[in-house]
Amino acid sequence: MKRIVKDPKDRKSEIIQVARELFLTKQFEKTTMQDVMDALGIAKGTIYHYFDSKEKLLEAVVMDLVNSRVTSLKSALQKFDGNALEKLKKLIALSNMSKEHPQLLEHLHQPIHAAMHIRILAETLIKLAPIYEKIIIQGCEEKIFQTKSPRECAEFILAAVQFLTDTGVYPWTKEDLKRRAQAFPKLIEQQLKAPPDAFQFLQL
Repeated sequence: MKRIVKDPKDRKSEIIQVARELFLTKQFEKTTMQDVMDALGIAKGTIYHYFDSKEKLLEAVVMDLVNSRVTSLKSALQKFDGNALEKLKKLIALSNMSKEHPQLLEHLHQPIHAAMHIRILAETLIKLAPIYEKIIIQGCEEKIFQTKSPRECAEFILAAVQFLTDTGVYPWTKEDLKRRAQAFPKLIEQQLKAPPDAFQFLQL
């Protein structure tokens, strides 16, 4: 049987996609590297050439989910014809990946994955900030927002919402999270100099 040689990028992507499917259906803890190898029909040396551990493969899978989500958000926003505030509301509603993959992302909250978790949060912020910035600029043009630092506002908002509400980073109680949820709408409103109660939808 002739050996099939694939482009390294294609092979790596193939491993990530199969692992992603297995992690989501069989769960991360119950999936082994051998399961991924068997599903693809590849040798041990091949998979370990790209990923030296299941944790590294998990990181690649989650990053792939992040990239897919960012691409999906951009596509959805291009089709959405609304003002800046309406776009932000839609973007925030679509941005919560944990609702779609709770079991997989739950593993990132384990102490062993702390460094990976922080890296993924940071990467998510980097990828989402330009999208938020573009909407904030639109809002300034529409006189809904007033800021001379749209990128920095985007980064501050994302950092606050992502890091300060993440129980995998901080051991917050339900009361801590509730207090932040109540404060965020007014803080974001002040940051962007938006109309009163413009971000009250964040508490719904």
